[in-house]
Amino acid sequence: MPREVLTIVNGERRLAKTDGDRPLLAVLREDFQLTGTKFGCGEGECGACTVLVDGQATRSCITPIAEVDGKEVQTIEGLSKDGLHAVQQAFLDKQAMQCGYCVPGHIMTAVAFVRDNPGSSRDDVVAAMSEHICRCCNYPNILAAVEQAVSQP
Repeated sequence: MPREVLTIVNGERRLAKTDGDRPLLAVLREDFQLTGTKFGCGEGECGACTVLVDGQATRSCITPIAEVDGKEVQTIEGLSKDGLHAVQQAFLDKQAMQCGYCVPGHIMTAVAFVRDNPGSSRDDVVAAMSEHICRCCNYPNILAAVEQAVSQP
C-alpha cells in the first residue's frame, strides 16, 4: 500500500509516495532520477548500491524506503557542490576505476570510512573495503585511493 516517505536527499527535502517496502535504490534511481547509485546484485552483497544514510554506509538495494523516513540520504551526486570530494580526487589520482560501474559504491563507503578513521592503517583500509566487489579486479588501485584519502589532513 502506498505511503508517503519524507527524506532529505543530498540536502534537499524529497517526498516519495510509494510502497514502504520498495528499495531505496529504486526510489533514488526511478523516482528521483539519481542514477549514480548502481544496481549490482540486488542482495546487498556487492556494494555497488552503497549510499550514506545519516552518515552510515548503507546498501540501498536492500533498504526499504520506509526505513529512511525522516533521515538524511547522500548519494554520489551529493558529495560535493564545488568540484570533487577528496575521495573522488583520490580515485582519479590512483586510477581506481576501469569500467567504473562499482565506483560510486566504493567511494561512498570510503567517504564514511575516511571521515571516521583518519590515519588508518592499510589493514584497516583493506578490512573496510573488503565487502565490495569489483568485476574488473582493480582492487590494488582502489585500496591505494582510499589510503591516499585516509592519509590526507
